[in-house]
Amino acid sequence: MNALELGTAVVALCRAGQDEQVLERYYADDIVSVEGQGTDAMPARIEGVEAVKQKWAGWYANTTVHGTEAHGPFIGYREDQFMIRFVMDTTPKGGERSTMDEVALYTVANGKIVEEVFFYNYADDAGLSAVDASGNRT
Repeated sequence: MNALELGTAVVALCRAGQDEQVLERYYADDIVSVEGQGTDAMPARIEGVEAVKQKWAGWYANTTVHGTEAHGPFIGYREDQFMIRFVMDTTPKGGERSTMDEVALYTVANGKIVEEVFFYNYADDAGLSAVDASGNRT
């Protein structure tokens, strides 16, 4: 699969609520995942599909995801990359419901995702804005 085909498949799975299938089908065993900011719970850079699975498990264990939008894929001049914009309605454990807005840049080799890099929208309240019970931004 090329970047456009892979990006289209990833967006379709995310829109269908089948994020785990993206990981199982399209991530290379030696994937590199880079977050915009690292924390003790989520390092900025991890390597390997098993480490990414653990990262996702930690995210879902500590966050209620009420909904996710996936926009794209966006294709540029490089034939081995695509981007997806994610807008997520989430509530972290012990926190307030908010909207998270991020872009992910994926690099593809041999039909698999070999690198993902996340960029966060900090122009709007550090990328987060409260939403009311109906899911509207406040």
